Amino acid sequence: MSAAETMTIQEVADSLGVHYMTAYRYVRQGRLPATRLGAEWRIQSSDVNALRTKSRRGTARTGADREALERRMLAGDSPGAWWLLQSHLGGGLDPSGVLTEMIAPALHSIGERWTRGEVSVAAEHRATSVAQRIIGHLGLQFGRRGKDRGTVALAAPSGDLHLLPVAIAADLLRWRGFEVVELGGNAPADAIGDAVAQEPRLLAVGIVSTVSGHENGVALSASSVRAAVPGIPIFIGGGAVSSEPQARAMGADLWTGAGSNAAVETVERIAGSAEGGAGRSVA
Repeated sequence: MSAAETMTIQEVADSLGVHYMTAYRYVRQGRLPATRLGAEWRIQSSDVNALRTKSRRGTARTGADREALERRMLAGDSPGAWWLLQSHLGGGLDPSGVLTEMIAPALHSIGERWTRGEVSVAAEHRATSVAQRIIGHLGLQFGRRGKDRGTVALAAPSGDLHLLPVAIAADLLRWRGFEVVELGGNAPADAIGDAVAQEPRLLAVGIVSTVSGHENGVALSASSVRAAVPGIPIFIGGGAVSSEPQARAMGADLWTGAGSNAAVETVERIAGSAEGGAGRSVA
């Protein structure tokens, strides 16, 4: 199977117009046959084309239901939102798919509409409250049996009250087989240091910053981690961290960008390095 005839999971995701985790799920479920070459999965281009043809009807349904989910979130309808998601859980999507294909896009759309003045502050807060409820409920389904791949700690720095970016990244990491110490939002720097110091199988620590103005809190958090567990990789990302130089200036070894998928892939690279005997340093 030549490289020219095959695609990586990221290339499959780009080709199908889906989230990376969705393409990964297709491989894990056997919907896309794949062969492992080194640290990478390779998928035949012909299999991707066949799946694209089969998926058109399901994609249309997902798009319509995503809009319905957004309306229910803005209306504060938690039971209705959960009922809608349950129909997808029973109809082909696993919890990671519901999170990446339904909930995260709805939240992104609501945030953009709020920025444009199309959604009121009250409606945005109602939607956030619904999202917290359904993500919390969905999160109970993210524990996976199998090999323990190590522990990752995640937190938003002191002053950043946003819980959902941390929760989403934490659940996606659990789905990939990692244990997660989830410290939520507004986590004091010394508390982050204390928490990670107690984890014997700690693989990496992530600091998620979605609101500008908390650079000092991010830097203090990174410094606390560095003092507590020297040598453990620290990755920093989120909407408030716009570049690798900015992340490194605050103490990061790695910058993930804004998306939860980038954080997951960063952890996968760290895990691959550790499994390959390359040590903990990935800077």
